[in-house]
Amino acid sequence: QVQLVESGGGLVQAGDSLKLSCAASGRSGSTYAAGWFRQAPGKDREFLATVIWTGGSTYYADSVKGRFTISRDNAKNTVYLQMNSLKPEDTAVYYCATKRSRTYYYTSINDYDNWGRGTQVTVSS
Repeated sequence: QVQLVESGGGLVQAGDSLKLSCAASGRSGSTYAAGWFRQAPGKDREFLATVIWTGGSTYYADSVKGRFTISRDNAKNTVYLQMNSLKPEDTAVYYCATKRSRTYYYTSINDYDNWGRGTQVTVSS
C-alpha cells in the first residue's frame, strides 16, 4: 500500500499563500487519483480538490475553486496543493488521499482508500 506524508502546513496570516506537499512512497504505481481534504475541529472532513494521476485532470470544490490549485509530479510521486488568499476559515488539518479504483467519483472520503496523517494549517486574522 502507498504511504502518504503531508508537509508544508504551518501558521500564516490571512491573505497569505501556502503550498502543501504530499509525498508518496511504496507501491504508488497503481494510484488513479489523488485528492486533498481538510477537517476543522468539530467539522466533517471536506473535499477540496483532486487530480487524476494520468493526464492531470483536476476537480475542485466550489469553496476553493479559484484560490487553490492541485497538481502532481509523476516523477517525484508527489501531489501539491497551492493555497492562495488564505482565510481564517481555511484553518484545518489538511489530508492527502489516493484512490486506486477507476471510478468516476472523487469528492467523498469514501472514494479514497489511502490517507496521510495530515498537516495542520492555521490562518490567523
